[in-house]
Amino acid sequence: MVLEPGKRASHLRRNASRWLLSGCIALAVLPSAYAAEPLPPAADSPALDAFAQKTMQTFDTPGMAVVVVDGGTVATHGYGVRKLGDPARVDANTIFPIGSNTKAFTAAALAILVDEGKLRWDDRLVDKLPGFRMYDPYASSEMTVTDLLTHRSGLGLGEGDLMVFPTTNRTRAELVHDIRFLKPAHSFRADYDYDNVLYIVAGQLVEAVSGQRWEDFVQQHILNPVGMHDTQVSIDTRVADQVSLHAKNTTAVRGVGKQAVLTTVLSGDVFAPAGALQVSATDMGRWLQLQLRHGALDDGKRVFSEAAAQALWTPQTLIPIRPAPPPLALAQPQFSAYALGLEVQDYRGHKIITHGGGVLGGISIVVIIPEKNAAFAIMLNSEDAGALFAMREHLLDSLLGLPSPDWITTYQQVLDGLRAKALAALKTSNAATHPERGPSLSLSRYAGVYRDPWYGTATITQGKDGKGALSISFDRTPGLHGTLEHVQYDTFRTHWAMPDLEDAYVTFALKPDGSVERMSMKSVSPLADFSWDYQDLNFTPTADKK
Repeated sequence: MVLEPGKRASHLRRNASRWLLSGCIALAVLPSAYAAEPLPPAADSPALDAFAQKTMQTFDTPGMAVVVVDGGTVATHGYGVRKLGDPARVDANTIFPIGSNTKAFTAAALAILVDEGKLRWDDRLVDKLPGFRMYDPYASSEMTVTDLLTHRSGLGLGEGDLMVFPTTNRTRAELVHDIRFLKPAHSFRADYDYDNVLYIVAGQLVEAVSGQRWEDFVQQHILNPVGMHDTQVSIDTRVADQVSLHAKNTTAVRGVGKQAVLTTVLSGDVFAPAGALQVSATDMGRWLQLQLRHGALDDGKRVFSEAAAQALWTPQTLIPIRPAPPPLALAQPQFSAYALGLEVQDYRGHKIITHGGGVLGGISIVVIIPEKNAAFAIMLNSEDAGALFAMREHLLDSLLGLPSPDWITTYQQVLDGLRAKALAALKTSNAATHPERGPSLSLSRYAGVYRDPWYGTATITQGKDGKGALSISFDRTPGLHGTLEHVQYDTFRTHWAMPDLEDAYVTFALKPDGSVERMSMKSVSPLADFSWDYQDLNFTPTADKK
């Protein structure tokens, strides 16, 4: 659910600065169009407008908002439509979901509590958030506020996201409790792996220390003082001037096919501290000005202190850098680290502060260039990563005064190659299956209630009268239910009733006596977003029957 550095091409909802680079590593070398030309100032409207229109046309992007802060100048730009089939245009006050760019607001909320003397960055979580536990006793006792924000907890990539993704009937308090059942993939503080669930814990920490829900604290202490009057703290809020969300999901690989309005989107308030804000270009400009002024407002008053600002930008966890394919080598950072809700890296030798975000149907990126006292944000109402990156690189080159290659063509070629490879892999995999082999048991013997320690229960049923096909329901995720189609042996495939969701393979392992020992899952698409962390589930049968 967020665009962040990682290991798979599917990291659409993690920090956008590395999502594409990590995913394209297996591609064959592609020709790169490096016909570099000097650029006019980034906020120059005719030049930026022309580039934006070409980008959107190339990637079939419905709508986009851009804000550029260059010294004392703030320029907002709205492009395209809020919703396909509707003439309403994107403007400076149209709100977009910003996904994991919300994390910087959560980190800032904690920084304010540090300023007030109610927290210290090195406070242990167990002393401030009663009932908090990790799977590992050492991590439970030693995790600090800083550890909570820096993706070094030992959890694997996106581990636990299915507790809240795409929605849930659990509470934040329940999620905080269930964190203890997530088995770590690494030792505590040993490796970087992006997570969302601990930022939800951070939201609960804000409430535990301040006495205010995360939403109310952020509204009162950040949004209101900064003047971010368009911004909504709930992903479910509906206002007149906001976008609909879109994706290309008419094929087995998301990102291929025709752009369409999504009918299933993220909902609920549990994950809000990790990714629920909806923000306009105007408001994002004010947020970027606050960052550039290190927490100070126009009138000299402060939202957070200079010391807090420094802490938010200070690198904490090194992020491994994977070699980029040659077409994207120019944009590859030489160093990268995670700070507090933001990433610190370089772009062509210049230090930048950045983060990306995404939800189903929308992505965004924020970039701050300290040496130029400049910053910008880009928000899309679709999942077109190529458009986002092409715009990002163009604006960076412009603000830094660097010759710029044809980023539009380069990203189009790389993404097309990536998706073509994924489609080919799926075709090969499907051709190698043997549907005539299995299942080992009668369908009724797969039916029952299965429990995973951290997720909860999933229920397998066979029709209303014990006949017909199998169905599956994720019991803590309203709407996440569908049918199971036999693939081969004891493996089935989901067909979710909710549209726009990633299907999964469901495999049953049997005991020597022929009964079911466990049920595991795996995404069907090679490019499925990491928040579909089916692979982390380990369901075992319970005594319950349904």
